[in-house]
Amino acid sequence: MEDDGGESSSFVVGIIENRAKEVGLAAFDLRSASLHLSQYIETSSSYQNTKTLLHFYDPIVIIIPPNKLASNSTAGVTELVDRFYGSVKQVMLARGCFDDTKGAILIKNLAAKEPSALGLDTYYKQYYLCLAAAAATLKWTEAEKGVVVTNHSLSVTFNGSFDHMNIDSTSIQNLEIIEPFHSTLLGTSNKKRSLFHMLKTTKTIGGSRLLRANLLQPLKDIETINARLDCLDELMSNEQLFFGLCQILRKFPKETDRVLCHFCFKAKKVTAEALAVDRAKKSQVLVSSVILLKTALDALPLLSKVLKDVKSSLLSNIYKSVCENEKYDLIRKRIGEVIDEDVLHARVPFVACTQQCFAVKAGIDGLLDISRRAFCETSEAIHNLANNYREDFKLPNLKLTYKNRQGFHFVIPQKNIQGKLPSKFIQVVKHGNNIRCSSLELASLNARNKSAAAECYTRTEVCLEELMDDIRENVSVLTLLAEVLCLLDMIVNSFAHMISTKPVDRYTRPEFTENGPLAIDSGRHPILESIHNDFVANNIFLTEASNMAIVMGPNMSGKSTYLQQVCLIVILAQVGCYVPARFSTVRVVDRMFTRMGAVDNLESNSSTFMTEMKETAFIMQNVSQRSLIVMDELGRATSSSDGFAIAWSCCEHLLSLKTYTVFATHMENISELVTMYPNVKILHFDVELKNNHLDFKEVKRMEVNCLQHHSIQKAYHVAQRLLCLKYCNQDEDTIRQALRNLKESCIKEKLLS
Repeated sequence: MEDDGGESSSFVVGIIENRAKEVGLAAFDLRSASLHLSQYIETSSSYQNTKTLLHFYDPIVIIIPPNKLASNSTAGVTELVDRFYGSVKQVMLARGCFDDTKGAILIKNLAAKEPSALGLDTYYKQYYLCLAAAAATLKWTEAEKGVVVTNHSLSVTFNGSFDHMNIDSTSIQNLEIIEPFHSTLLGTSNKKRSLFHMLKTTKTIGGSRLLRANLLQPLKDIETINARLDCLDELMSNEQLFFGLCQILRKFPKETDRVLCHFCFKAKKVTAEALAVDRAKKSQVLVSSVILLKTALDALPLLSKVLKDVKSSLLSNIYKSVCENEKYDLIRKRIGEVIDEDVLHARVPFVACTQQCFAVKAGIDGLLDISRRAFCETSEAIHNLANNYREDFKLPNLKLTYKNRQGFHFVIPQKNIQGKLPSKFIQVVKHGNNIRCSSLELASLNARNKSAAAECYTRTEVCLEELMDDIRENVSVLTLLAEVLCLLDMIVNSFAHMISTKPVDRYTRPEFTENGPLAIDSGRHPILESIHNDFVANNIFLTEASNMAIVMGPNMSGKSTYLQQVCLIVILAQVGCYVPARFSTVRVVDRMFTRMGAVDNLESNSSTFMTEMKETAFIMQNVSQRSLIVMDELGRATSSSDGFAIAWSCCEHLLSLKTYTVFATHMENISELVTMYPNVKILHFDVELKNNHLDFKEVKRMEVNCLQHHSIQKAYHVAQRLLCLKYCNQDEDTIRQALRNLKESCIKEKLLS
């Protein structure tokens, strides 16, 4: 498998749908050899769920069937891909390639887990579409890349809403989770305004990708979230452990997670015909992977030493499953039998090239030793040539540099060149204050040097065939190691690092309940707080008895910022990180919806009002009792009366559910909801103005409604207090006393009335 060498996506995605608008999706990560399967029913004509997943995976290739079975009333996934992902490579395979029976057999044979653990035996019929997509995706990958996937090597997961919070692509943009608004206009210096870039202090590529995945799909399992928070507690209270892990994680190569694919995929048998220069690149990548794995395993004892006396369950499980696992020592010893002890992973191009050429111990392969000698002779001749040029042309500052594609070339400072450059130098290119050039002699030596290096790579691959087969037998433990390193990188270098840079107690641990309130005391916007020091903290308190907050206030009073702040704090809490608040308790959110801003959508030929209605309809059709809904200025794109009617009806529908809703508006009449529905509260944002106070309420009508609904409001307030006591963490005596106080206050109010 070829290595892209960066943080860009490495997903190949296959998609198929049936006539009932049920979609199956398979996402194959070429970097880490993991397969993610999803199957769901599309609930919107705009295919919002599919857009969200494609936005999440950001594929390099999308595999689709011919568009024959798409329903007449919808565009179908094929046309969706054509319209919104035209820049991504599209591959159309015959529907026969989307075979769910073959897909199930492939998953059983290739998955590292047992079929029973994956649930294939139980849920085979339920997952038939994503299994069909998996069959097509794996078939294309093996044919296109010229590899065979090793049995029992793939990490296979069935992703669903039961595992993670669902955040649609519109909300991802509205909340500035990955990219800020207008990032193309404001430039790269503005990227710190997104939550991802604020937290992106990870040291590995895998850690960065895991962070992005967690922010886009936060956790829902309270036990897993608390395990991460317990780990953070220990890191924040034990400086020696925190700084020790920071130091040790730097010793692991940043591409450790990417090395796995080279052990999960097996190329065709190396023959005399294959030993050609065009194969040298793939051979070099494989050799580099073995060196990288050796470097990672050499650093493992240092990690074991730091984690020996940890207390949190997450870190202790890592110590038991990785540091005490004897298989890693066996793999390291097996590598030591073939690979030279002094070889280490290097990032400097020529050093890395030399390490790869001399990776295998001397004497194992005679042809390899001859190729090495030729490589050394040409490398020495190139350096001697550079020394001669320095003397002959009086260029003492002439430098010899090396790049993987170009090989060796000269770099000469412009200030050292008197007059014209000697005619011996060719391919002259100005680069800043320097001149890059070559010569005919250097070009000849370069060609010989590259040929010798290519021969070294291919002969080394032949020598490593048996070692690679032995490593593939234990590929599951290597997958575990990569996952552990990515998780540690995210928790230590992102979460813990960010908390450690803030003043004490500025970030606190959130609490979680299944059905309790969403309460945030002195919460702050995590992104804006890092830019503005004078950020004003705000509170929110939502329960089943008071599940809607209507936010009112003048323009520029901070309503939109407040809505963003609530969502971002919930996301941070559910990824297992501390949050910017004095105190917080969160009811686990399964879906997060936002409706913010008012702009045309020219791509879909939608006006501002049409865009607003599409987004609102999607929310109303997909809302669940555990959703968190944030709506900003609904109904502004049409007339006042129509907008008010739409906003009022949406609020009434949401009030009938147990979902938590924060609704910002300028419409003063919306505030009348609080007099008719006891589970509504008003939050008013004031601005400092001389001798002026803004009040949007119609007092007389409010007073009439308050008298009419006074009794039910009192009952709701009592119910709200009882719910809070139900989910609080106080001792029994304190709760009993609170109940007595509540009872006495209710009796007193009844006597007064």
